[in-house]
Amino acid sequence: MHILLLEDDLLLNEIIEEHLIESSHNVVSVYNGIDAEEELYSKKFDLLLLDVNVPGINGFELLKELREKEIYTPAIFLTSLNMVEDVEKGFLSGCDDYIKKPFDLKELDLRINNIKRIFKIAQNKNLELSNNLFFDKKNLLIIKNEEELKISQKESEVLEYLINNKNKIVSVDELSLNVWSYEDSPSAPTIRTYIKNIRKILGQEHVINIRGVGYKFN
Repeated sequence: MHILLLEDDLLLNEIIEEHLIESSHNVVSVYNGIDAEEELYSKKFDLLLLDVNVPGINGFELLKELREKEIYTPAIFLTSLNMVEDVEKGFLSGCDDYIKKPFDLKELDLRINNIKRIFKIAQNKNLELSNNLFFDKKNLLIIKNEEELKISQKESEVLEYLINNKNKIVSVDELSLNVWSYEDSPSAPTIRTYIKNIRKILGQEHVINIRGVGYKFN
């Protein structure tokens, strides 16, 4: 997984980063909210690990800003704020989990694995989309009636995002914000071209076009 770690305690940051790297994750570590914001708008991450009381923008404000911009990267707060009101504020700001300090690194692993399960991150096995239709993310393949159909890296990422958000309509803007980095945001026609290619391979019944609103994975 590609993880952003925001933690202003130098020693704790180092301990968590080292542990995550030993667990085969790619980690970008920052110590304040301003640097975290810059990283988030220039790179794509699979998971955010956010302290709350940090210099610059605090963790709650940072995540709330991301969610308001329709950026839904999974996020876990790692914080010493342990009152029920703090936990409530964390979830209201858009987090997917909340870990109170101090915590054991084993607990962090368990929470991360749960996020991977919920959001289907880093699955190596083929994902069954319907009868005789599978998605092989690792090898950029759609397997349809045992025929292997190659797709591009970006088509794979678009499809994965639609699958992970299958219970809602996803707008073109949301796809742009969550699949591309802020600096590389494509035009709406470019995104529609990716969708068109995906629908052609899967069948239009699997990616429904809600005219004027967005797309929904069926």
